[in-house]
Amino acid sequence: MKTIRLPFMWEIIVTLGLFLAIVFSFTALYDLPIQLALFISWFLVMILGTRLGHRYQDLQGAITKGISNGLEAILILIAVGALIGTWIAGGVVPTLIYYGLEMIHPSIFLLATLLICSVTSLATGTSWGTVGTAGIAMMAIGEGLGMPLPLVAGAVLSGAYFGDKLSPLSDSTILAASMSKVEVMAHVRAMLYLDIPAYLITAALFTGAGFIYSGKNTDLEKVEFLKNALLQEFDIHIWMLAPALFVILMLALKKPSLPTIAAGSLLGAVWASVFQGMSFIDAVATAYSGFSISTGIEFTDQLLNRGGIEGMLSSVAVIILGLGFGGLLEHLGILKVIVSSFERFLTSAGNVTLSTLIVAFLANIFGCAMYVSLILTPKIMADSYDKLHIDRRVLARNSEVGGTLTSGMVPWSDNGIFMAGILGVSTFAYVPFMWLSFVSILLAIIYGYTGKYIWYVKNPKAKVQPIDQSSSMS
Repeated sequence: MKTIRLPFMWEIIVTLGLFLAIVFSFTALYDLPIQLALFISWFLVMILGTRLGHRYQDLQGAITKGISNGLEAILILIAVGALIGTWIAGGVVPTLIYYGLEMIHPSIFLLATLLICSVTSLATGTSWGTVGTAGIAMMAIGEGLGMPLPLVAGAVLSGAYFGDKLSPLSDSTILAASMSKVEVMAHVRAMLYLDIPAYLITAALFTGAGFIYSGKNTDLEKVEFLKNALLQEFDIHIWMLAPALFVILMLALKKPSLPTIAAGSLLGAVWASVFQGMSFIDAVATAYSGFSISTGIEFTDQLLNRGGIEGMLSSVAVIILGLGFGGLLEHLGILKVIVSSFERFLTSAGNVTLSTLIVAFLANIFGCAMYVSLILTPKIMADSYDKLHIDRRVLARNSEVGGTLTSGMVPWSDNGIFMAGILGVSTFAYVPFMWLSFVSILLAIIYGYTGKYIWYVKNPKAKVQPIDQSSSMS
């Protein structure tokens, strides 16, 4: 029987270096799909795996195990695609855009975007659903008000991720807590010590940016033009928002996310048939193919022609391939070897915090999915916290800050692909404006090195067992 060993550091550097070279060359130089780069990278890691003594059957099993860990994400993504398609057809998203243009003043628009997306994400527990509904509306309003779209995207994502990592309904919140062996509500309470100050600082930044940009590029004629275009194409009334209120209410009541989002999609099709004059069959078809309209006005068509399961298939492929890649990395122990190489420096809360954030970010880069980061980071870093008698709540908090808040920064990750595609802004364009992420990371490091809100336990082996919770997609 062949002996299995862990990889040497030079083997890891060569393998991951080749992975990054493939990804960047495919996307930046040759305009080839990221999915193909990830697929090729599977075999790159498997070559290393066979060199380390692993059987091919075990490596393939690691791929399928990694994919199975993220199957819920794939199902929710499909449901969100259907929701976006029927909600545009049913007038839900157009109504949100119209009333936003009516009510929101340019000077407070960025702050309002942050608040609206935060409340939506807190209530539903899903950053993807928030970006796919309220986020689309706020991007359209920002375009009408003449705001820089990367800045608007930053406000949308800051709000969406704030709610996503605090809501007890969110799968990222539940996953970070359960993998750290912390009770979910204890994790949420621990997050508040960091999230509230980070949120207030972020709100102040977006408020200041709003006053800087308000009035400079606002084209009132364009605002009126967009409102009139929406009125011409859709029946705009307050009751168009009923499907959105239904979904928010059901998720707030902790109903399962997949059937709730699917039911919201069906309501959107009903609304399209009853209020927007579409045949029910055509309305249902938008759940798969997305909404399509030709007004002759490029901006309006770009705004409204989106959604549907079909439009999510490329993102589904990225998630499947990324989860498989992450499964291989975990099976070979690559991140564990990286951490062990600087384990001798993990002698303080500050160094452990910084290392956790780095590991979580690397897991997003090389695992290509937030799930991979939130699963691997607590597993890899738990012993370092226990050795220093640091409470596991700190581990869960740092894992979520490093994993959830950086997931949208990686262009080839599940979050990066989804957010860029839905918002219509490239990942590298909106990343500088993900202010909540940067402020939270900075505060986590400050807390680590100052000892602020770092809790200790007398017996690190006495861990609170996680409880089962219903979850929703990030």
